[in-house]
Amino acid sequence: MARYTKVKGMQIAEELYHFLEREALPGSEVSSEDFWQGVSSLIQDLTPRNRELLEKRDHIQQQLDDWHKQHDWKNNQEAYHDYLKEIGYWEPEGEPFTISTANADDEITVQAGPQLVVPVNNARYAINAANARWGSLYDALYGTDAISEEDGAERTAAYNPIRGQKVVDFGRSFLDEIAPLAAGSHADATKYAVEDDRLIVYQDEEKTSLQDQNAFIGFQGEKELPSAILLKHHGLHVEIQIDHEHPIGKTDAAGVKDLLIESALTTIMDCEDSVTAVDAEDKVLVYRNWLGLMNGSLSATFKKGDKVLERKLNGDRTYNANTGEEISLRGRSLLLVRNVGHLMTSNMVLDHDGQEVPEGMLDTVITGLLAKHELLGRSGLRNSEKGSVYIVKPKMHGSEEVAFANELFNRVEDILGLQRSTLKIGVMDEERRTSLNLANCIREVKERIVFINTGFLDRTGDEIHTSIEAGAVIRKDEMKASVWLQAYEKSNVDTGLKSGLPGRAQIGKGMWAMPDRMKDMLEQKVNHLKAGGNTAWVPSPTAATLHAIHYHQENVTEIQEQLRSSIQDRKQEILTLPLAEGRWSEQEIQQELDNNAQGILGYVVRWVEHGIGCSKVPDIHNVGLMEDRATLRISSQHLANWLHHGICTEEQVLSTMKRMAKVVDEQNAGDPNYHPMASDYESSIAFQAACELVFEGRKQPNGYTEPILHRRRQEFKEKALVEKR
Repeated sequence: MARYTKVKGMQIAEELYHFLEREALPGSEVSSEDFWQGVSSLIQDLTPRNRELLEKRDHIQQQLDDWHKQHDWKNNQEAYHDYLKEIGYWEPEGEPFTISTANADDEITVQAGPQLVVPVNNARYAINAANARWGSLYDALYGTDAISEEDGAERTAAYNPIRGQKVVDFGRSFLDEIAPLAAGSHADATKYAVEDDRLIVYQDEEKTSLQDQNAFIGFQGEKELPSAILLKHHGLHVEIQIDHEHPIGKTDAAGVKDLLIESALTTIMDCEDSVTAVDAEDKVLVYRNWLGLMNGSLSATFKKGDKVLERKLNGDRTYNANTGEEISLRGRSLLLVRNVGHLMTSNMVLDHDGQEVPEGMLDTVITGLLAKHELLGRSGLRNSEKGSVYIVKPKMHGSEEVAFANELFNRVEDILGLQRSTLKIGVMDEERRTSLNLANCIREVKERIVFINTGFLDRTGDEIHTSIEAGAVIRKDEMKASVWLQAYEKSNVDTGLKSGLPGRAQIGKGMWAMPDRMKDMLEQKVNHLKAGGNTAWVPSPTAATLHAIHYHQENVTEIQEQLRSSIQDRKQEILTLPLAEGRWSEQEIQQELDNNAQGILGYVVRWVEHGIGCSKVPDIHNVGLMEDRATLRISSQHLANWLHHGICTEEQVLSTMKRMAKVVDEQNAGDPNYHPMASDYESSIAFQAACELVFEGRKQPNGYTEPILHRRRQEFKEKALVEKR
């Protein structure tokens, strides 16, 4: 049982109270008295409105269910649109506007590049992601399938010089693309030097230079023998690293040992979908790590072989500019923090009536407080050069909920003594009511918005649940080609362009979910840029380095300008329901059940029993996929939909779940801490949670998985504590 401290009529879990009093408030220039009084007033004033908004969600869902029970959508689409407007689901769009966000950092406003999302409760992952601003191109190519293993270029335990040469060849071709020479190729370089403030490239006895000397920014070392050459292309930096004594450098005619690529410009430190924080103990770890990132103190130790290594945040990088002065480049990603949405409450704070408090409200006030340490310069490692705090807000439904978030941000700024719009907001376009009314949503936060994005996973889960009474949906793999999804992706960019985001805010695209398939990513993810995204999510620092190549291949600023001429109203297409036209064979149905059930179980067992909220989970074909609660929402809602419409039976699904539990058990057999589900289905909390997500999926608010996962995780933790005693 949690122990509480009474403050201003509230009950604060002791772990949280001590953390705030001893670590968070000191040095923040916010007094304990003012902070707790502010939080108390915030909770009393805004909790009722939070509750009203959630009740409206439920009421709208009931109205949609009732309409679909009485009408055939396919033959009543115009009436359906009219009904959505009548119940306030489809809002009338206001007058045109342009956002006015000020004091956002260049990584948001000027540069285009990859974005990482990482669970902030894992200190090592958080530090790795923060440090992924720069990545080794040679390592990213050599260690992944981005380079073919044909013709003797296999990845072997020892260094394979044939593979290494393929990596070098790729790197030289890349340099030819971003910084072409006046004559010849970088592959012919035998020496790099700085002469008369110009980059000179020797090719044996011949000398050449860059076609565009503006691409040369600076260097490290001596002009005659530099240790690094800094280039710039499409707003991103590339460092040619030179070391004739290095194992790679000494085999290279010019001594080039690596190409260091500016990679993850921004990183979202996640308090939401990728973490498993179900109580005060968990949440304090989340907050403590965010504080460590903000004051520069976060570190992580781990064993690698026989060595104990420590990771810390990287410092900035300095160079001699070609004009003579010293220049400094940020050594870390610009950090954003994703709070939880409006739905969940937390027992780490109880209000004046002893009720749990909305967790999203607590996230905003506490992550804002912790970020103030960085604003006050408590660390030598600055995050925001412009004095802003970046908070991503997920799972909001329509403009009323975004307006509520804006009011919450205003109140938190007042509590923390921050100027208005210091707290910037990222609005995730991942619920259908937001997609349909995105312009109105942006308008509500037009003075602080820095980010919109599309998220195929949560958005698909909401698509299925919203129209769950309309009919059986298409198979999961067919969703990406569906009319609604294509319209949604394009409409998001159109609305961002029309609202004036370019130059002031990011237009983001979703995750590449296969971290082991970098060759495919290099071939396909460039489409996110071609669609108008100036940032897109990647699953690892390595993927960020490889995805950065796309931002050199395409000029997103030019693409966005071209797309302005094709802006359309796509709302009717967004409302095209992904309903199946016919029936499937028994084999096809079973394949879909197997795929969904295995994915659900593989993820849930790690969430509930291991406290892992995001990881690479092998699918039914043993392909590692990045899974989080959004992927779980799709799979559980898909099965719930098919069950409801008689495509399969409860007995068939339960039988499938049991069979797939054995598959998941086998996939995790090498983990000594893993408890097999199939040894006792009834007592396996993870197995029961997975079944509940499916069989009770239709009843879950908007199809979210959090209520069941949190309750089952708490149950597992309590059981483990009892057994330990």
